[in-house]
Amino acid sequence: MGDFYWHWTKVLVNIGNHFDLASSIFVAPRKGIYSFSFHVVKVYNRQTIQVSLMQNGYPVISAFAGDQDVTREAASNGVLLLMEREDKVHLKLERGNLMGGWKYSTFSGFLVFPL
Repeated sequence: MGDFYWHWTKVLVNIGNHFDLASSIFVAPRKGIYSFSFHVVKVYNRQTIQVSLMQNGYPVISAFAGDQDVTREAASNGVLLLMEREDKVHLKLERGNLMGGWKYSTFSGFLVFPL
């Protein structure tokens, strides 16, 4: 399964425009420690999903939702990352699909400490 870039429909805050809505990729404007978190909800889906946060094409953290007996289930995770200028971060659906779409899911990131 190739890289899957989420296509978000709405950006609430994007100071500096370092998150590209068209590609769903965050590009670090400078070297530093960044905080990222995501919350994905599968809806009416009787299969396991796995979502990974990718840094420069490599998985850093993942989250799973796999209960077969519920109609809604969340997969969440967060991390602090050391990033170089121009490093890229995006979410990848590694396993399963989100039949309810992305409208219940969130992704956020911000610079904690510049280096």
